[in-house]
Amino acid sequence: MISQHNKNIAALTHLSALSKFIIPLGNFILPIVLWTLHKDRSEFIDQNGKQIINFQISILIYSVIIGAITIPLFALGILEHIELLDIINGMHHNINLDINDEASFQLIALVIVIIIIAILISVFEIILIILATTRASNGDIYKYPLTINFLK
Repeated sequence: MISQHNKNIAALTHLSALSKFIIPLGNFILPIVLWTLHKDRSEFIDQNGKQIINFQISILIYSVIIGAITIPLFALGILEHIELLDIINGMHHNINLDINDEASFQLIALVIVIIIIAILISVFEIILIILATTRASNGDIYKYPLTINFLK
């Protein structure tokens, strides 16, 4: 039987990932610290700690992939509005985004899509962390979806 103390530690380990909104890299540091301190005391805490750390690493990888795809697209969209000779000659150039221009509209649409994707990923992450916290406090091990298992 899993003690209430172990359930609380496991739940706190999941919940500590939300510290990233206050502390840079808190979503890695705090869960790793809590997991490392308590993993030898309980298999339940060990399994929950691995789940949250794997999930945070997976979210980081997915975010880097999305950034690697969208940043070049965004840069190319901006460069489409700047004359190459102006850049070479060091001239200042105002970027004019006209909503009636198809290329400008596509760039603005891309920025909006990127913002929406970032918001959806954050909301998805928060909901899953809260769900995992609740499950851990009830004595269950929550398996995050779309998670790559680095720690087994």
